[in-house]
Amino acid sequence: MKKDIILAGVGGQGILSIAATIGLAAVNSGLFLKQAEVHGMSQRGGDVQSHLRLSDKEIASDLIPCGKADMILSVEPMESLRYLPMLSPEGWLITNIKPFINITNYPELEKVLVEVKSYKNNIAIDADQIAADLGSPKSANIVMLGAASPFLDMEFSLFEDSIKFIFGKKGEDVVKVNLDALHAGRAFAEKYIK
Repeated sequence: MKKDIILAGVGGQGILSIAATIGLAAVNSGLFLKQAEVHGMSQRGGDVQSHLRLSDKEIASDLIPCGKADMILSVEPMESLRYLPMLSPEGWLITNIKPFINITNYPELEKVLVEVKSYKNNIAIDADQIAADLGSPKSANIVMLGAASPFLDMEFSLFEDSIKFIFGKKGEDVVKVNLDALHAGRAFAEKYIK
C-alpha cells in the first residue's frame, strides 16, 4: 500500500488537523509516514500545503514528485488547482467548493469549478454548508477528510479513533461534532462514487 497525498488550503482552514488525523490513523495501522509542510504565510490567509506520504514500506523522501500524487485534498477550490500538476492521471481531486477569497483578483468561482470538474476523478463538495448544517462551521476540514476517506485504503474506524484522540481534550461535544462531520463527508463521497 502506498498513498501520496497533497493537502491544500488557506491558513486557518485546518489543513494541519487533517494531516494529524490521517497521520495518526496511518501510524495506528502500522504504516510508515513522511510529512512535509509549507505554511509560511498561513497567519495572513496565505496558502498552506502539506505533502503526506503513507506506505507499508519505508519511505525515502517526504516530498511527492510532480505528477505522482494519488490525491489532492483541498479545503479551498482555487488551491486545488494550484497543485493539479502534482496529481497523477489516475489520482483523485477532492475539493471544497466554497472559496476563501483572500485576494482581489480571485477568479470567477464558476470557472474554477469547471476546471475542477474537468478532471475525471473529482469530488467537489460544499463542506462549509455541511459543517454549518451540523452546527459546527469550523469542522469543514473534517467533512473534507470524510470525503477523502474512501480513497485512503485504511479502516474508517482508524479515522474515528484519531478524531477522538486529537479532539478529546476539547470535550465530548467537540468530538461528537467532528465525528458527525467525518461521517457526513464520507456519506457524500460514497453517494457520489456509486
